[in-house]
Amino acid sequence: MNYTLIATSTFGLEKVVANELKDLGYEDLTIENGRVTFEGDEMDIVTCNMWLRTADRVLIKMAEFKAESFEELFQGTLAVQWGDIIPITGFMHVVGKSVKSKLYSVPDCQSIVKKAVIEAMKRKYRRDLFSEDGAEYKIEVAILKDIVTLTLDTSGSGLHKRGYRELAGEAPMKETLAAAMVLLSKWEPSRILADPLCGSGTIAIEAAMIGRNIAPGLNRSFVSEQWDIIPQDLWEDIRKFARNSINNKDFKILASDINGRLIKTAKENAEKAGVAENIFFQKMDVREFSSKKKYGFIITNPPYGERIGEGKEVEVLYKDMGEVFRNLNEWSYFVITSHPEFEKLFGEKSHKNRKLYNGRIQCYYYQYFGPTPPKDKKPEFFKIV
Repeated sequence: MNYTLIATSTFGLEKVVANELKDLGYEDLTIENGRVTFEGDEMDIVTCNMWLRTADRVLIKMAEFKAESFEELFQGTLAVQWGDIIPITGFMHVVGKSVKSKLYSVPDCQSIVKKAVIEAMKRKYRRDLFSEDGAEYKIEVAILKDIVTLTLDTSGSGLHKRGYRELAGEAPMKETLAAAMVLLSKWEPSRILADPLCGSGTIAIEAAMIGRNIAPGLNRSFVSEQWDIIPQDLWEDIRKFARNSINNKDFKILASDINGRLIKTAKENAEKAGVAENIFFQKMDVREFSSKKKYGFIITNPPYGERIGEGKEVEVLYKDMGEVFRNLNEWSYFVITSHPEFEKLFGEKSHKNRKLYNGRIQCYYYQYFGPTPPKDKKPEFFKIV
């Protein structure tokens, strides 16, 4: 069966998600704020959940229509063939949001949609009561400027939950954003990569997973694995393909932090992700970071100074980072922060910056591009002693 699918994303990452979809072979993509829409079948639902690194969720778009009254919302929902996907025992869980619309009461909209879905199910199955003790089908009613979009969530837990990070630092970055930072940098495993403020190791781990071609969804489950419309052997086939796609490239990433407790956590996370052999962890202040190697990459997420009393410390840190990074021979560096004076403090204007959101915090991803190595130059790695 063919569906209209939506890969949702954090604002600012839509084109990154679209590029991932193109790399997976999808065409005719529609890019909008917070989502990329495309066509696909059951295999595509499984493939995208398994392989998309920067998307938040994969949704099935069930309908889109205008509604300025509860009756229009009810009738538009009733017209959908919900029973084609939801079985007689399905647990129908409705969530919602409304922005700049006449139907602004989200709880009322959720209630109306649930009633309409039940009526549609009655029409399909010719019965009045449903046990709802089976697999979960999360229905979202999203209303923007009176346009209603009804979707079914195929992912369950957000796609940032890879399964390796039970432990995190005080201000953890989502895995999806970390992966996006690596992809935007155009890093390749043939180049040195370091994160000298690694925290719980998310950037280094996501980079290692990219370098090894490890599918981000390989070690987790998805709500649609319990759905009747997707055969179990399809999930098994895609997982087997993902396992067989992992490469054994010999590269090392340096991940360091001044906090020894966080380094211990990062090591445990890397073990769970299956990339511990590709990351060298070290307790070290960023001010001590140095390398004689050329053409390396730094991708990092330093403190932003959001907390009271941290502002001055962070400003000193950014000044010191600028001095340390500029002493590296022909390196590229990429820094995300919400601090409005970063470039001034760092002492260098970025070649490019991009607005991104780390959770609810508006940040900029500052990109400093160094030269590329000569084509005949062999890759250099950190020597681990």
